[in-house]
Amino acid sequence: MSGNPPSVSLGDSAPNRGHLPVLVDEVVAALAISEGETHVDGTFGAGGYTRAMLRAGAGRVIAFDQDPDAIANGPSLVPDPRLTLVHERFSRMAEALDERELSPVDGITLDIGVSSMQLDQAGRGFSFAKDGPLDMRMSQDGPSAADFLNTADEAEIARVIRDYGDEPKARGLARAIVAARPLTRTSELSAVCRKVLGWHAGMKTDPATRTFQAIRIHVNAELAELEAGLEAAERSLKPGGRLAVVTFHSLEDRIVKQFLRTRSGAAPAGSRHRPMPEAGPAPTFRAVAKPVAPSEAELAINPRARSARLRSAVRTDAPCFPRKAA
Repeated sequence: MSGNPPSVSLGDSAPNRGHLPVLVDEVVAALAISEGETHVDGTFGAGGYTRAMLRAGAGRVIAFDQDPDAIANGPSLVPDPRLTLVHERFSRMAEALDERELSPVDGITLDIGVSSMQLDQAGRGFSFAKDGPLDMRMSQDGPSAADFLNTADEAEIARVIRDYGDEPKARGLARAIVAARPLTRTSELSAVCRKVLGWHAGMKTDPATRTFQAIRIHVNAELAELEAGLEAAERSLKPGGRLAVVTFHSLEDRIVKQFLRTRSGAAPAGSRHRPMPEAGPAPTFRAVAKPVAPSEAELAINPRARSARLRSAVRTDAPCFPRKAA
């Protein structure tokens, strides 16, 4: 836990109070918003972070979301002329900001993973707790979870569940999924998971949790999107600009941690067993704090925040690192 986080306002007294932005006070503090600045909300969702940025004095917020529902609902959720909504993945923020002649910006926030609004809508197929079509697509286009599970071979399904869900019984679960095909409903997939992994009423964690998470990450290519989004943020921030990233999964947090470590020049030191690495590009970020976790007060209000971690950094004036080959 963080030392003494600010008192929990949750930054959101507007409509959709049920969809609480996680670590919102800590995110706003990390952004250190000055009056009139331009900030990016890379994951608009229900607009919680955007509202908090505008209340803190941002002169303009450019909010991205790949989900067409989030963009369509945006004007009613945040009816503010300082908001610009962009229907686009945050990995393309650099290009989108350049096209609108809005870069560089003063701050960027990314909230990684599924939004509460998506999770709570049975028709989106993200939740094992609500029966709905086996979809899980954030952008509402491309192959769905059902498409993947009904066409991929057993080895590929096992790999996804193991690598993205850390599920020790991935092979047996994949075998059962293939045997149960075709799967079209979330209730069908959760029933397979519960049968293979064991389930009884009153269990603290549903055994389907890891599998649903893994398939969602795969369907939406979330880890590749995060890597590309961090590089886009590096290109989009002005010197002194602030980056704040909230993650909910150890794989996501590891990507952010490694990115900031590399970009801040915090490479491992040399030793007699490992020579000093050659000098690379100048650091493009300065990490400003250790990761921040939700306070007990926030967890009491919003239990979904329990796995959240915030990492933040400040952009230097160094040129961007060379982009990875496609």
